Amino acid sequence: MLNPAIGKLINNCDNRYKLVNQIAKNARAISDEAEQAGDIIVEKPVTIAINKMAAEIEE
Repeated sequence: MLNPAIGKLINNCDNRYKLVNQIAKNARAISDEAEQAGDIIVEKPVTIAINKMAAEIEE
C-alpha cells in the first residue's frame, strides 16, 4: 500500500492532532522494539506505523 489517504486515517480519530500523536507513538514503539531486538529497519518507523494503521482500518 502506498501513501494511504488522510481521509481514511482520520476517520478513526477526532482530529489530525490526535492522529499524528497516535502515529508518532506507534512509530516510537516500532523503533524501540527493533532496537532492543537488534533488527535493522529498512523502512522508516513512521511509514511502518502509517501502513499498519491503514491496514487495520481496511480489515
